Amino acid sequence: MNILFICTGNTCRSPMATAIFNHQWLDKGEAKSVGLFAVEGEDAALHTLNVLKENGIELKHQSKQLKEEDIEWASLVLTMTASHKAMLMNNFPGAADKIFTLKEYVNGPDAALDVIDPYGGDIHVYRSTFAELKELINRIFKD
Repeated sequence: MNILFICTGNTCRSPMATAIFNHQWLDKGEAKSVGLFAVEGEDAALHTLNVLKENGIELKHQSKQLKEEDIEWASLVLTMTASHKAMLMNNFPGAADKIFTLKEYVNGPDAALDVIDPYGGDIHVYRSTFAELKELINRIFKD
């Protein structure tokens, strides 16, 4: 399974989700991340790197802007917010059957759909986002 995680700038949530997935579930597939409004080549946010390191996960990351080939590569596209999903559904209607918010995919369509953006927050906000992402990602493969 090829999972594409998408957020806004590709420096916080989606790289963190990708690192968690690839650290824990590499036997189930591969994850990559991109941003809808990413500046190409930016490092992951320092707090993202620090929180991952606290949890024994190393990340080498350069931000990447979404391209059509990323959507084509993915068997599942998981966004961090409902607005990210709406933008993708608008721009890639042919891929609608594989585009979900992460929370929608795990919790169903009636759940709250957004993962809070820690950008600009302190380390505690990033730790909270990490915990939320880890719990959600672990539930992708619940039986």
